[in-house]
Amino acid sequence: MANPLEGVDTSNDPYVIVSSDTHAGLQVEEYRDYLDPQFLPQFDEWVVERHNHRRLVEEINGEYVATWEGENAEGLRGAYDPEIRDKELDADGIAGEVIFADGDSVTGQESPPFGAGLAAGQITDPQLAFAGARAHNRWLVDFCATNPARRAGVALVPIVHDVEESVREIESLAGKPGIKGIMIPTMWHGHPSYGHPQYDPVWAACAEAGLVVHTHSGEGDWDSYNENIAQFVLEVPFWTHRALWQLLLSGKFDAFPGLKYAVVECGSYWVGDLLWKADTTFGANFKVKKLNSRTKGLIQRLPSEYFGTNVFIGASTMSPEEIRRRHRNGVDALMWGTDYPHPEGSWPHTRARLESDFQEVSIEDTRLILGLNAVECYDLDLSALQEIAGRVGPTPEQLHQDPALRTPEDAIRTARWWFDDYGMAWPS
Repeated sequence: MANPLEGVDTSNDPYVIVSSDTHAGLQVEEYRDYLDPQFLPQFDEWVVERHNHRRLVEEINGEYVATWEGENAEGLRGAYDPEIRDKELDADGIAGEVIFADGDSVTGQESPPFGAGLAAGQITDPQLAFAGARAHNRWLVDFCATNPARRAGVALVPIVHDVEESVREIESLAGKPGIKGIMIPTMWHGHPSYGHPQYDPVWAACAEAGLVVHTHSGEGDWDSYNENIAQFVLEVPFWTHRALWQLLLSGKFDAFPGLKYAVVECGSYWVGDLLWKADTTFGANFKVKKLNSRTKGLIQRLPSEYFGTNVFIGASTMSPEEIRRRHRNGVDALMWGTDYPHPEGSWPHTRARLESDFQEVSIEDTRLILGLNAVECYDLDLSALQEIAGRVGPTPEQLHQDPALRTPEDAIRTARWWFDDYGMAWPS
């Protein structure tokens, strides 16, 4: 396995930080100008529902809403105002960003029409699903064009409803400045799962267009929770990264080598254990012997070998423990993020968070996680980002890092203990 840290800059130059998880969206009424006219009657009903939703949130959690919106009034407008947004990115030290829908996660007032964003799988009407997605995508193209070197927009494509229509939408997005990926519904509900061959034209189109496929946390098995939100919080990572194993273990990355997939905002704590189990399923002879007839030939490499090439983890504001597990979970696949302008992220205190969380991390590891992995995943313009980082990016010294600290050459091999414990050959 090639060393992903080889040749990475260890100087005190500013970090090129790319937030792998930010959000943007218009105020709900403003999507009207981007919507196909035949859907305006349904749109008007949906706008009323959104405002009713805000009133309900204020009744239940009004003090929190008032405090959050009061303390961050200007920065929150960056969800749709590019000038304010760039000021907030500068203040956080962020050179580039990967942009998802749903700018307002507190009251839902910046959601794509009909819920076509993070909860897209819950839409049952295919026409509304595509209408809402297209309205957001049209706006997103305009928004990213305000600073395409800095913005990597993730468009919405509800592939569960119509594969052919999805391919047409992907082809229409290909080459648009700043558009770097698509987000598919996290859950497929009653539709075929993502390992099914019917979706192969979608994966082929994304690979051809160089658009990264994403799932992002937001959906869950709501009918099972009995209004117990704590159950959703614990289960949502599973539903979010379930698509990963559908794609990987059905051989989609072998069939479409240029296909990239990123799972976003469900942490990274789960990665190492699943790689351990998945790698040993395919690589430890004594484990796979009884299943060999059904698993042999499904994939061409061990599951962990797809991480950092085809698979990336947008782990948002990783906890210190997740950062400590970086070599096990994939130091060449993990992508840090602020989740701006959502309150569960690091904004508007990103610099303080970086200073506290990365003090004991080598410069080379930090450069990969904070930005270079995202540059690789999305094929971003590194030179343009370096120019921005020269103005706003923190240096290793400012993060209180030890310039002499180097990552041991065997750090990844040591962290992935299962190769030795199960007598598996280390990938060449």
